[in-house]
Amino acid sequence: MPRTKGVLALTAAICAVALTGCSDDNTPSSVSSAASKAASAAESLGREATAAASSLASEASSAFASATAEVGRELDQIKGGVDVEGDVKLGTPGTDGDRSTVEVTVTNSADSTKSFAVQVDFKDSGGNRLDTVLVTVSDVPAGKTGKATARSNRTLSGAVKTEVARAVRY
Repeated sequence: MPRTKGVLALTAAICAVALTGCSDDNTPSSVSSAASKAASAAESLGREATAAASSLASEASSAFASATAEVGRELDQIKGGVDVEGDVKLGTPGTDGDRSTVEVTVTNSADSTKSFAVQVDFKDSGGNRLDTVLVTVSDVPAGKTGKATARSNRTLSGAVKTEVARAVRY
């Protein structure tokens, strides 16, 4: 929506300049005045759009930070867990409806049945974190593998990559 306002303002500015140039009173001062007014209106709408976009980005960043902190707290509460990122493999990212997904496969290299908690980060092509989720794979027998699907908390756009941020066997 903010981008639409900016495009509309720019279109209005161009039309105002073009229409003034076609009027009967085509003196340089009237053209300059109309162009100045149109540019001022476009700039004002542009500032409003930028402020709205900044506010939305701030809210999204805050929500993301909160989700990341919650995942970290949940992993930190696991008592007697062992870090095992190397025992976790991720499949190819895909989608399920409007959510990004990835299959998580864990290998239990312990000598007894264990469960796994895996933090999966969803990232854009530039490596920026878009979302983070915690997936649990419960009761994997010794020497066996277990699978689960990690789903993003929200709709993600563009090419999405995934990464194991943390994995704990317990």
